[in-house]
Amino acid sequence: MVGIKIRESQNVILTLEEASINNYMKREIELLAPGGDIDSIKAAVLAGADAIYCGLNRFNARNRATNIDFEDLYKVLSFAHRNNCKVFLTLNIIIVGNEIPALIKLLNQLVNTSIDGVIVQDLGLFYILSNYYKKLKIHASTQLTIHNEGQINFLNVLNIERVNLCRELNIDEIKELTLVSHKNNISTEVFVHGSYCTGFSGLCYMSSVSSGNSGNRGRCSQPCRDRYFTTKEGKDYPLNLKDNSAFFDLRKLHNAGVDSLKIEGRIKGFDYVYTVVNCWKEHILLFLKHDKLSEDRSDLYKVFNRDFSSSFLKGDINKDMFIDNPRDNSIKSLSEANNYSSDEEMVREREQYYNEKEEIFNSVQERVKSFELTKDPILIYASGKDGYPLKFLIKTLDITFTVSSEINLAKTNSKSKGLDYDEFLKRFSGLKNTEYYIEHMKVDDLESNLFLPYKELTIITRKILTILNGSKEKVVPINIPVLKREKTTKTEPTLSVLISSEKDLNECKKSNVNLYFQLPSCLKGQYSELADLFLENNTLIPWFPSLLIEENYNDAVKFLLHVKPKQIVTNNTGIAYEAYKKGISWIGGPYLNIVNSFSLLCLKEKFNCAGAFISNEISKKQIKSIKVPENFYLYYSIYHPILLMTSRQCLHHQVTGCDKESIDDDCIQNCNKSSSITNLKKDSLYIKKTKGNYHSIYNSKNCINTDVVTDFPDTFTSFLIDLRDIKTETKINTDKPELIKIFEKLVNGNPNAKKKIDKIIQNSTHTQYRKGI
Repeated sequence: MVGIKIRESQNVILTLEEASINNYMKREIELLAPGGDIDSIKAAVLAGADAIYCGLNRFNARNRATNIDFEDLYKVLSFAHRNNCKVFLTLNIIIVGNEIPALIKLLNQLVNTSIDGVIVQDLGLFYILSNYYKKLKIHASTQLTIHNEGQINFLNVLNIERVNLCRELNIDEIKELTLVSHKNNISTEVFVHGSYCTGFSGLCYMSSVSSGNSGNRGRCSQPCRDRYFTTKEGKDYPLNLKDNSAFFDLRKLHNAGVDSLKIEGRIKGFDYVYTVVNCWKEHILLFLKHDKLSEDRSDLYKVFNRDFSSSFLKGDINKDMFIDNPRDNSIKSLSEANNYSSDEEMVREREQYYNEKEEIFNSVQERVKSFELTKDPILIYASGKDGYPLKFLIKTLDITFTVSSEINLAKTNSKSKGLDYDEFLKRFSGLKNTEYYIEHMKVDDLESNLFLPYKELTIITRKILTILNGSKEKVVPINIPVLKREKTTKTEPTLSVLISSEKDLNECKKSNVNLYFQLPSCLKGQYSELADLFLENNTLIPWFPSLLIEENYNDAVKFLLHVKPKQIVTNNTGIAYEAYKKGISWIGGPYLNIVNSFSLLCLKEKFNCAGAFISNEISKKQIKSIKVPENFYLYYSIYHPILLMTSRQCLHHQVTGCDKESIDDDCIQNCNKSSSITNLKKDSLYIKKTKGNYHSIYNSKNCINTDVVTDFPDTFTSFLIDLRDIKTETKINTDKPELIKIFEKLVNGNPNAKKKIDKIIQNSTHTQYRKGI
């Protein structure tokens, strides 16, 4: 067979050569592989992964993967750890209120396993873990799109051990953030192979809005991969990116100090997982042993791919990153790599390719199927006689030990049943919730009709379970206090307005509302102008964006210190951290994805947050489950253009075209351009690029939700309307000052305001409020 090599070993996956290489390494670098089902997990371990990440049937961001149940998890832990492979469990979704009891039950089980870490997105879960489950190691998910120093400092308060840096960063940005992380004793992880998302992870609502399948719930239906009506540039799949592969960038990643190289693919098959992991493992070992990089990544083209790019990593974000076909690119890659002299040669080569692919599949399948995942066997020998302690000899694959009772055995009276096989089996029922099973238990050396107090039996079995659990005491189930709905003094809600131009400020500042001003993601070209604007209008409240990368984050912090606002709204946890440290009152924005009460507690107790917006992804029923902490303010947006995604890539390249091949600083600073695409269902999406901001896509219809005002009369402190100039198909038949007046009437309880708004604002939606996530 050409190319793929099947790693041969009996009990231990690492060969002696690889073990010696590991000892040679100047700095370890972990290869982290996906495990979407049992066969893929086995394939990853057999191919040499140092760690795998997998999900249970609930609470993970790959809902479409097969995933595993808890009984499988014990077997996976046993198999992986026996082969020097760590296991990280994905709990990387946002979690709504009615799921919290099931989540707590799961955590009470997990804390007594040998799991090596849990991968988390939800701020409420961070709070629960850092407060109540300190033994579980916390990894920050890619869904948090970590891209600046402040975000790492924010997460450090929540006791994380690892952070996944967002895929859009270049190598210099990765190096800088890795240095910051290491100063905080946090390791870094970077995706090096697999699908690129067009938009920043955790900030993409495209699937949620279009089909009700939220990416923040692991249900993304990938509408960015859909076919659209042919664009002006002749593209049918204008949002479809090539796959990520940093294969030739290994040295740069190693030199940048990255701790873990992560492969994407939990919905891919075992043959894909084995092939990619095997290829990367051999590449890493060659580099570590001989300081060389392989020039051959042909094996990566033998499994599903959309061609490859590492342009984000290189800092060259160009139009060649797109591919106008979302399907497997393997055959096309083969054709491009070979200059065929005839059609017959092409047919022969393709036939050989398919035969080789089938051979790879069969070989890997045979290897995978030959390993049966089981718990580790345990042998138990009980012995004892009247007047002596009860003794247990325990044998596992790794250790042998004895445990004896503190109290001597005694004869039972004639009516009582003595200790026997069945009684011990009952006593060892706790093994069911471990990585072990009783293969054999022998009681031949135990005299009959012997007695030991129940309490002493409990103590001795607990000792055995503790030793088997690595001498860690079992953590008793934690009962997290039920959050109560705090009594609050009824106050009338206010109206807040979001704007983004001086023209809007002049138009709206006479209104008696809270005025928020959207700052750009890149302040560099507008810093002085915007600083002066805020200093001249000291009631204006800065609204910080979700994305503030590298020097843009530093400029935002500088702006915060320069302007010294009394309060801010921020969608970026890095700025939240800075506001907290500097004693500036801050409100969490709607793109922090807040959907449960524990997230509010997290912001209030850990970061002295004054209030937060509830996510517009959740329904009326899901909002009802939220309990507001005492002296904390709740906000909700009732009118806004619906942001579907934000991308570091130029989204106009494939639609209307651009003279430039790549994005540069001038593009970010000065480009101001709009376009649209239409899917085959005839739904239009609006692409917007404004000065100082990244490319964004908006829904065709704006969200308007007047129902929430009457549904929750005593819950929200303020309701927001977003009046930034973002063109969609929603039409407003009045000017902004008049619109503000009508919304003020709605918030103040005027019964006619809702009807008037419905007449003035046409072609809108509030589907998410009805359906939720």
